[in-house]
Amino acid sequence: MITDVSSPVDELLQKVWDGQRINAAEALQLYKLPLEELGALADRRRQLAKASDFGGRGNEIVTFNVDRNVNYTNVCNVYCKFCAFYRVEKDDDSYVITLAELDKKIEETIAVGGNQMLMQGGHHPKLTKQWYLDLLSHVKNKFPGFNIHGFSPSEFIHFREVFNEPLEKIISDFVAAGLGSIPGGGGEILVDRVRQRIAPLKAMSDDWLEVMDVAHRLGLYSSATMMFGHVETVADRVEHLERLRVQQDKSLKRVAEYNGQGVKPGHFTAFIAWTFQAEHTKLKAPTVGAHEYLRMQALARIYLDNFANVQSSWVTQGLEIGQIALKYGANDLGSIMIEENVVSQAGTTFRMTVPDMQRLIKDLGYEPHQRNNWYQLVN
Repeated sequence: MITDVSSPVDELLQKVWDGQRINAAEALQLYKLPLEELGALADRRRQLAKASDFGGRGNEIVTFNVDRNVNYTNVCNVYCKFCAFYRVEKDDDSYVITLAELDKKIEETIAVGGNQMLMQGGHHPKLTKQWYLDLLSHVKNKFPGFNIHGFSPSEFIHFREVFNEPLEKIISDFVAAGLGSIPGGGGEILVDRVRQRIAPLKAMSDDWLEVMDVAHRLGLYSSATMMFGHVETVADRVEHLERLRVQQDKSLKRVAEYNGQGVKPGHFTAFIAWTFQAEHTKLKAPTVGAHEYLRMQALARIYLDNFANVQSSWVTQGLEIGQIALKYGANDLGSIMIEENVVSQAGTTFRMTVPDMQRLIKDLGYEPHQRNNWYQLVN
């Protein structure tokens, strides 16, 4: 608790401590605080956000997930400068997954206690809508109860162009075929000036948010992300957080007004930030380190006051920083990521096991609990 509220800075710190909403100008002030001080404020906001969860034990529990990253194709026609994963069709190592390959990956995931796959891919110019529907239906019928957390907003914008159908129709059909939730991939920075520089052929900010808005209206839950540390400014990062917060306000308003008729609306379940990994990519920018990662995650926890969950990004930061992030606003350690290709192609190859997850969480004095995509405990 801050006892001496004698200056505008002290007033802002008290405001954060008390759980009040801050604005963009205040966020830029907070960004300049010593890292440890900002981290303490983020930890306080984490405690306020989680206090009532899990029967009032939300501040004793840290969650994690066991899922598999499945990239169904590496063929992509948007050529993002920050991506080392994409290929064009004529490349010798381009591929499209087969159902047999997918079955094997899912069976391996279930064997180690996994409950979903994070399925994303390149913007393949020739895969048809029926190809996607057949894949979803196949998984739903063969592996009932296994969640498909699939297709980022930028992929849905690509589908809209290729299939020549409205987003509502495409997403509804995908849900009927077996889609369970949508990942927040492709968020990068939700500022078009930045997006035009790093991925000019990819979905712009309004497109990304439109997909999430439609998905939430149709009852889907999704995550939200930010990939930072390339050509953006700190103000751009805050604008990104503001746009996410506005959309979450809109989605949660629908949830609050739901009268039991029709499909209950969805919303963002969690926020995940990670730093740009430069190796093997065309975008040459000096990578930011763990200090900047922790600072931005802490600021995001404070700014995103309507997000219940913030996920640590050990995949880009390593196990130790992923653990420290649990004291900088995060309440979830993410997934063990049985298979991960995109970040690995950019030169980052950290790996995690369930015992690793449990140890990192226990060492900080928390109880480790596996969860599902909707942040319900499964163990």
